[in-house]
Order: sequence, then C-alpha cells, then structure tokens
Amino acid sequence: MTDAASFRIASIVLDEKSVVRRTREIEQEREIAVYDLMEANYFRPDGSDGGPYHLVLGVKENRMIFDVRLEDGSAHARVVLSLTPFRRVVKDYFLVCENYFKAIRTAPPSQIEALDMGRRGLHNEGSELLRERLKNKIEVDLETARRLFTLICVLHLKG
Repeated sequence: MTDAASFRIASIVLDEKSVVRRTREIEQEREIAVYDLMEANYFRPDGSDGGPYHLVLGVKENRMIFDVRLEDGSAHARVVLSLTPFRRVVKDYFLVCENYFKAIRTAPPSQIEALDMGRRGLHNEGSELLRERLKNKIEVDLETARRLFTLICVLHLKG
C-alpha cells in the first residue's frame, strides 16, 4: 500500500510544439502555476499504485493530452480530453485576464477588484470542469486542478 504522498506530480513538462509568442503576463501565470504545482499537488491516475509522476501536458488536434510517466520514465497512463468543453470558459477567462492586466495600470481599485473576482470565478469554473472531465481517469484536488487549468489555458494559446 502506497501512502498519499506518492500520489503527486514530481515534474511537469509542457509539450509546446509551435507555440506562439506569449505576453509577459501569460508567461508569468505559467511560471507561477508550475511553481505552485511543484510545491503541493494531489494527482492519482485511476488504478495506479502510486508515483511520483512525471507529467507531459500537450495539445494535439483539439485534444489535451496527459502523458503520465513514472520516475524511471516508463509510460504509466495516457488520458486524452477534448478541448471543446473548455472552449467557452478559456475564451472568457482570457478576455477577463486581458482586461484585468490593462486595468491594473490605470483603473480604480473597485474596477480592478471586480475584474479579479470575475477572473477567479472563471478560473474556478474551468478547474471544476477539468475535475469533472478527469473523473474516473485521474483524481486531483481543487488546487491541483486550478494549476492544471492555468496550464491548459497557456497551451490553448497556440491553437
């Protein structure tokens, strides 16, 4: 029996073939998500005896690919999710983020706060959608889902 601490992502790589250039703000969001994910996460592929896991996240043909490997690099699980259910929330999230980053420079605090609340709400919606779509495939806690949703958004930029 493996302890809960072994159900974690030890490293993550974004398969970023043909990525478009990202803004400084988006790149910072990516860095923070990866950092936070490495600090704490819960990640348990269905039927797995434990990790730690090495995760390669990628997008191919409108599908998100979770390529899960073990510490020795051997293949462990592969989960493919359609990005179609995420399309609206990702689009709305980027729109609100864009407005939020612009507002930080000149808008009054009340407008910044309202945009930030909207941004967090959409982020939570996307995270819950991800948890739902991963159900019976990979179990993740809410904080792990939030970080993974950020990375899905970053990868979605290329498409």
